[in-house]
Amino acid sequence: MKPGKKDKIKIAKAPAEAENAAGFPIVGIGASAGGLAAFEAFFSGMPADIDPGMAFVLVQHLAPDHKSILSDLIRRYTRMQVYEVKDGMIVEPNCAYIIPPGHDMAFLNGTLQLMPPAAPRGQRLPIDFFFRSLAQDQRERAICIVLSGTGSDGTVGLRAIKAEGGMVMAQNPDSTEYDGMPRNAIATGLVDYELPPAEMPAQLMAYVAHAFGKPPQPVVIAPAHHAENTLKKIFILMRTQTGHDFSQYKPSTIYRRIERRMAIHQIEDMDGYAKFLQQTPAEVEALFRDMLISVTSFFRDPEAFKTLEEQVIPKLFAGKSPNGVIRVWSTGCATGEEAYSLAILLAERQDVLKQRYKMQIFATDIDSQAIATARAGIYPASIAADIGPERLARFFTAESGGSTYRIHKSIRDMLIFSEQDVIKDPPFSKLDLISCRNLLIYMGGDLQKKLIPLFHYALSPGGFLFLGTSETVGDSGNLFAAIDRKLKLYQRREDFNSEQRAALSRFLTPMMEMDTAPLQTAGKTIGPGKLPLRQLTEQALLQQVAPAAVLVNGHGDILYLHGRTGRYLEPAPGEAGINNILKMARDGLNRDLTTALHKAVGTKEIVYCNGLRIKTNGDFTRVNLTIHPVATGHAETPEPTLYLVILDEAPPSEAVNHDQPVSSDPLLETDARIKALKQELRNKEEYLQTTNEELETTNEELKSSNEEMQSINEELQSTNEELETSKEELQSVNEELTTVNSELQTKVADLSQANNDMNNLLAGTGIGTVFVNHGLKILRFTPAATRIINLIQSDIGRPVGHIVSNLVDYDNLLADVKLVLDTLIPKEVEVQTRAGIWYTMRILPYRTINNVIEGAVITFVDITQTKKAQDALNLTEERVRVALQAFPITVFNQDNDLRYTWIQSANPAFSEQRVLGKTDSDLLPADEAATLTAIKRNVLESGKGVRRQEVGMTFGLKPHWYDLTVEPLCDNGGAVIGITGAALDMTVPRRQEQTAFR
Repeated sequence: MKPGKKDKIKIAKAPAEAENAAGFPIVGIGASAGGLAAFEAFFSGMPADIDPGMAFVLVQHLAPDHKSILSDLIRRYTRMQVYEVKDGMIVEPNCAYIIPPGHDMAFLNGTLQLMPPAAPRGQRLPIDFFFRSLAQDQRERAICIVLSGTGSDGTVGLRAIKAEGGMVMAQNPDSTEYDGMPRNAIATGLVDYELPPAEMPAQLMAYVAHAFGKPPQPVVIAPAHHAENTLKKIFILMRTQTGHDFSQYKPSTIYRRIERRMAIHQIEDMDGYAKFLQQTPAEVEALFRDMLISVTSFFRDPEAFKTLEEQVIPKLFAGKSPNGVIRVWSTGCATGEEAYSLAILLAERQDVLKQRYKMQIFATDIDSQAIATARAGIYPASIAADIGPERLARFFTAESGGSTYRIHKSIRDMLIFSEQDVIKDPPFSKLDLISCRNLLIYMGGDLQKKLIPLFHYALSPGGFLFLGTSETVGDSGNLFAAIDRKLKLYQRREDFNSEQRAALSRFLTPMMEMDTAPLQTAGKTIGPGKLPLRQLTEQALLQQVAPAAVLVNGHGDILYLHGRTGRYLEPAPGEAGINNILKMARDGLNRDLTTALHKAVGTKEIVYCNGLRIKTNGDFTRVNLTIHPVATGHAETPEPTLYLVILDEAPPSEAVNHDQPVSSDPLLETDARIKALKQELRNKEEYLQTTNEELETTNEELKSSNEEMQSINEELQSTNEELETSKEELQSVNEELTTVNSELQTKVADLSQANNDMNNLLAGTGIGTVFVNHGLKILRFTPAATRIINLIQSDIGRPVGHIVSNLVDYDNLLADVKLVLDTLIPKEVEVQTRAGIWYTMRILPYRTINNVIEGAVITFVDITQTKKAQDALNLTEERVRVALQAFPITVFNQDNDLRYTWIQSANPAFSEQRVLGKTDSDLLPADEAATLTAIKRNVLESGKGVRRQEVGMTFGLKPHWYDLTVEPLCDNGGAVIGITGAALDMTVPRRQEQTAFR
């Protein structure tokens, strides 16, 4: 294929520009060692006459201190334009972009952003980094391909792309040079196509044409009746084969997964896909795997785990006796990284306390393959980026030459892995901590409302719940107290309305306890089924004498009722939830009860309010109110103190005293009335202050809840399902060197070919050439040079002065080479060998393309034939000269300007020194010169010669006569380039003739 032309690089200038460039699929291709051959095969497989309609971004492990030539190599195999990425470059379709060395690269709003690597060399994960950013930016338009390489870079990133509905390809391990990266990618079970690189382009273009060739359809939240029935059939097929029901998962999640599987198999409608599922059990399993996409890592979300370590883990051990049991449940544990992280935190805390505890961590998931991986406890070397060197050395052992790590047996023994469906299988119980992170975000609201109370039931009093950062307890806030709302750490509250947690006798006084166990009375045992006499007596007294009482928490939630409280409390209108005494208090009781409870909560002291006038059944009753703090004895619970509200009807005499003052003195009556009004005003002020404080507290809670909802809303706007991923270790420097070596091997092959061409060229010319460096040592030579200088192959590297030459009468070679290197002035000498062969020896400086002198080049051009021709010509000229000296004749040549270029004559007046380069006007009187010039010019113009023309010339004031013959001088093409002539001296015969006439 023809290499792409280099166009001007386009850099993002505004977000609007970038958005326009992102309306097509983006294919991220990750490779490491052996990736060059895979790249070549991939681009060679692209159609030559069809544009792919997508952009390709190549991310390879490159040595940061080595300039990459990958762009130049890729251009040979594709007609697309190929760029090395510049920061902010806009991505356009039908182009390939290559990461530069020493950078991490991210995709944002259709542009490629370069940034310095965050991790040190040897721990970088550029492929994962790019794939994750590509998934977040392009969602279902993101496509990733994992090619040859060692390690597992790209495995975490492809999970993110698959979670967003993208497509994943991996190179067939049998076609790779290094199969580490493809095998780790395939092991996730998320790879859609496993192909050799040359076959990938055709499948890729078919997928893109089906998935994006038609206008995008909006996500169907409320499907039509027919589509809903089809979806139910799909759920039935999945439940029948896998045993798991996904009908209560979020519709957006379900539809996105199904549409992606339809695009992979080029199925147009959901009915067709349902039939395909029915006929293809393997596809049911593949869809099930797509539903189970899990992004996990050790200590995922470090800030949350740090808070868990500091605020929760110590409380799990508080109050535990040595050899006590700590129980933890990790739901949706996937491949076990998070469960092992909890075990490591517990082990570290145990070492700090220097005591031994029995720790049970139950890790469950519905994915049997993930559970098998977790049980093995073997992970790739890339986990080092998440764990840290200290924990890695303490809790892991390197295996397989450092390519994998195995968790220590002491940590592995703390965990029990099992396959469990949290939706239908019974939960564990008496737990101290439940970790359920990023599982609820896939489930519908109704299912979440069922699971949160389930977790509440499974936890022991004061137990903790650890959720993902995008999850919350929702409407079940009454069941859990927030420890950290941002990081989603909660502590269990007591649900006293639950039948399972109704054993409240430990909070009541011994008089109120109802013990049904056999008792010892007066030395006799009362058998089962019979009430003891003491119990019967106390029960009767409680019913007849004890006042009405209500056990509440600090918020007024009713935990236990004793006696006839209906005279003072009535149910509040609306939905029946947790009953609150402040909402149920009748007229006349609410204000004072609110003030007194608030005071008791603040001071933890007994509060009395006597003579309250309460409206009951159309009448008013005087009641004495007492609020008594009751310690629960469980300081680690969210509410270690409860409050017993006692409502005792005032005696009639006391009521009369309130209605009719004893004294009839008007002054005393007035003072009493004023005192009563002041007391009432004071009570109202206290009630108003209490109401204001409660309102401020409520406002703060609402504000906090509003901020939390806004944060969740922003997260949901940017992504329906937040999948947090972690970093994986970049491949070692050795892998970078492997990549560089691949490039250099290609470059060496090119140089070898060029060197072969050059050697053949030099050998074909027959020119002897010797290359020497600055130290005058021989670097290389051509075969023809061995006929002049006695060179053999082993002479390479020897000084040129040590080599014996075959030159005759020339021993200045070394000195001449030094002179040329010193002066940089070329030197040319004719030399002869002992065999009689003549050469023109030229010594020139050796210049690189950067104009740097690296030595000298000595060339020998065979001029033997030229030398012989020159000798023959000289001999001819000598013979002519002798002949001319014997006869009075002069021969000459003149150019088009009639300047003499050659002359031979025995007459001293026509010597070369006097004539060459001059015209007749320079040598003769004007009239004689004019006559000769006219004759010669006529020959030049007409092309016809003149023969035996007598002319006169005066030399030394003496006249001379010549018989002149002039002919045109032509080149090989017949063009006149001058004249040639001969002048026969007729002076002596003419003078003799003149003397005879006298």
